[in-house]
Amino acid sequence: MPAAIDHAVQVRLLATAPGPHTVPAVLRYHPGDPLAVRMSFPPEISLDGAAVDWAFARELLAEGVHGAAGRGDVRVRPAGPERTVMEFHADEGVAMVQLRTADVRRFLARSYAAVPAGQEPAHLDVDRDLAALFGAA
Repeated sequence: MPAAIDHAVQVRLLATAPGPHTVPAVLRYHPGDPLAVRMSFPPEISLDGAAVDWAFARELLAEGVHGAAGRGDVRVRPAGPERTVMEFHADEGVAMVQLRTADVRRFLARSYAAVPAGQEPAHLDVDRDLAALFGAA
């Protein structure tokens, strides 16, 4: 099985405070969890000083590059031809970040090279996942 794909990106926090605030983030895709993408943020941008990880559907990210996508905790939409906005909704509030669409497209291309669209079920290990869920692994 191919290794996880980590893709470092710079995101700009969209906030009411003046001036841009850019921070590093990492988009991660693992073929063992072929339907999901994770985005990790450093501790300095969280309210409690802990690193923040969000998991969401790879398809959501792919759709969000072209048009508004998502209704739940994670929403993605284009912001012009060169930027993509991601919203992360939690009980504490909403965080919005903007990143270069080219970075998102490169990341998605790498993930689809590892597991092509439509081939995700072949990479799922349902027996292993059920065993882990029920503590038999």
